[in-house]
Amino acid sequence: MNPRSHWERIYASRLPNELSWYQLHPQRSLDLIQKTGVSRTASILDVGGGDSTLVDHLIARDYERVAVLDLSESALSRARVRLGSSAGSVTWREADILDADVLPGSIDVWHDRAVFHFLTRPNDRAAYINQVRRMMRPQGHVIVATFAEDGPSQCSGLPVERYSAVALHAVFGGDFQLRTSVRDVHRTPSGAEQRFTYCWCTYHSRMSAAA
Repeated sequence: MNPRSHWERIYASRLPNELSWYQLHPQRSLDLIQKTGVSRTASILDVGGGDSTLVDHLIARDYERVAVLDLSESALSRARVRLGSSAGSVTWREADILDADVLPGSIDVWHDRAVFHFLTRPNDRAAYINQVRRMMRPQGHVIVATFAEDGPSQCSGLPVERYSAVALHAVFGGDFQLRTSVRDVHRTPSGAEQRFTYCWCTYHSRMSAAA
């Protein structure tokens, strides 16, 4: 199965509020980003952001350097249309995060509520984490949310990996310092409950540690 084609079909066939992950107000993500204490000029990357409303709220809070990366051009297009004239202040990247060409050491805040739990193959997880290490600035903030160990076992017809906070942090490794973890219950547009694990870490590059 081609992942890009899969997600294009999903976005082409459903309205935003028909998608299980839809949040009108992504409060948990916004709270964690605010807690990082980064300035309004920090570089924030929303990985797998699609047509999530997180970008709307970040712009409303005057963050100036927000980028949204997703496989689906349809999802990114919907977000641009929704934002109207504000879309020009956002960097839009149609790419697979596993091989996306983003400037090394350029990201202050990495946010992902949509991608990591779909990586069921160890090689893909390793490639993702290598991308985090490559793109993050030292002392940068990494916020990743996945389905919790008692969350759904699949999403949008695809299997997922589920994590406790301990397991999620362990996958990333010792150069990611866990700042906090949170369990969250997301209520889907259809009324179902999905349990999530959020981890916020700071990245301490091996090069910096050696110095």
